[in-house]
Amino acid sequence: MLTDPEFLRRLETLFLLTRKVLGGSMHADRRSTRKGSGINFADYAEYHPGDDYRHVDWNIYGRLGSLVVKLYELEEDVTVHLLLDCSRSMEAKSRFARQVVAALGYIALASHDRVSLYSVSDKLGVLMRPSHGRGKVFPMLRMLEAAPLVGDTTDLAGCARAFQQHVKRPGVCVLVSDFLVPEGYGEAIKLLKWSRHDVFCIQTLSPDEIHCDWKGDVELECVESGARRKVTITPSETARYEKLFETWNADLKRECSRRGIGYVQAFSDVPFDKVVEVILRNGGLVA
Repeated sequence: MLTDPEFLRRLETLFLLTRKVLGGSMHADRRSTRKGSGINFADYAEYHPGDDYRHVDWNIYGRLGSLVVKLYELEEDVTVHLLLDCSRSMEAKSRFARQVVAALGYIALASHDRVSLYSVSDKLGVLMRPSHGRGKVFPMLRMLEAAPLVGDTTDLAGCARAFQQHVKRPGVCVLVSDFLVPEGYGEAIKLLKWSRHDVFCIQTLSPDEIHCDWKGDVELECVESGARRKVTITPSETARYEKLFETWNADLKRECSRRGIGYVQAFSDVPFDKVVEVILRNGGLVA
């Protein structure tokens, strides 16, 4: 259970690690190109009546006789959008994926970031609208626990388009999925990146998916569509499957790197907090 005291203790330990390693932020700093009264100096502008006189640069006035004011970058409020694959193909690693999402959401909420939560399957589902504060931790965990595995396919591209229409302001977007979809993942991550989000992909896999131990005549059933197919598995077919699986995952990693997207591959037999710790020590949710 995601609300068990022991699980919550592990989440708090990760949050403390975040403060130690990253200063309390899971994501890269985002600053607006808009100018105003922020912290970091950006430019000068001519003084006009009504401008804040406290920002007048008196050194320049003393040297040049010109009244100018300092402009600063505005720090933007960032929302961390967590997209969890809730298709039926995630069944073997669903608990693990939810634990990873719960950890990231907990850290963001405890760090006073805004968090939203979505399910991804044959369509996009809204589990939690943008929220902030520790008071939203338990509602988020309960929603993660209750989210069902649904759909007869995984439409990553369709969900990315729906997310693009739903969320207009750039933020941090974390997609947690096995990325094993018939239509591929390229269009989905391209759409998310095109929307100017800081995108991070966490590929969750089961160790059983790496190798094929079946031999002879078998009947396979798709866990999503229910379609069945009789096949004969020979040693050469086994080797071909394992090679294609390795190539698929390597291509995903290269595609993320090419687009400046953060990527981590995580297996469900590894403790979730170890995975999140790796993300933290590698710099958080950045490429």
